[in-house]
Amino acid sequence: MAKPQEKVSFGQRLKQIGLVFRFTAKQDKWFAPLATGAVLIPLALTVVAVVLWGWLWLPLGILFALLFLLIVLNLRSNRAMMNAAEGQPGAAAQIIESMRGDWRVSPAVSSTTQMDMVHLVIGRPGVILLAEGNPQRVRGLLGQEKRRLAKVIGNAPLYDYVIGQEEGELPIRKLRMTLMRLPRNLNGKDVNSLDKRLKALTARPQMPKGAIPKNLRPPRGAFRQSRGR
Repeated sequence: MAKPQEKVSFGQRLKQIGLVFRFTAKQDKWFAPLATGAVLIPLALTVVAVVLWGWLWLPLGILFALLFLLIVLNLRSNRAMMNAAEGQPGAAAQIIESMRGDWRVSPAVSSTTQMDMVHLVIGRPGVILLAEGNPQRVRGLLGQEKRRLAKVIGNAPLYDYVIGQEEGELPIRKLRMTLMRLPRNLNGKDVNSLDKRLKALTARPQMPKGAIPKNLRPPRGAFRQSRGR
């Protein structure tokens, strides 16, 4: 049974907004001037309206100032988060997890010791593989994952992207919009069925390749003793 979602108090909400303000101001040099303009311009127009038509315009002007400030905060904070996420391992998976909609994310289903990784995403468009790291190494990981998934996804569309700034790669700031623009090829039941099949595939234990180390081998006579019991 799903746990009920905890309500966020007004004080906690203000604290969250304050954290976003500080983070955005630190990352974006244009945020402070734009936020100041978003507040001062409506307030200046409100003063004129109050002088001409009375105090009735004061609450409306304050509401407009707050609205414009939140719009600027939303736009510039998203830009600041994209800039901060660029080049960070695992950033692509975190961005998809924060998106609205039915997106099933499995971070780092394949990886290397050099922090190259491939994330698996299941959604209405189909199956999506997102690769982060060295382009040459992650293309090999992508090839392995595509061959592995081809056995179980059936006719579901398969998309793959390499996150980066070079030609043929997808900049992380365009990741959200790119996925949102993909066609909706599957319905909810198809997504659930595909998710179950892929979870069963990823949960299947794989035996390590090569000889079994000596310290993991059973002692001599263990099988004979077990049969004699």
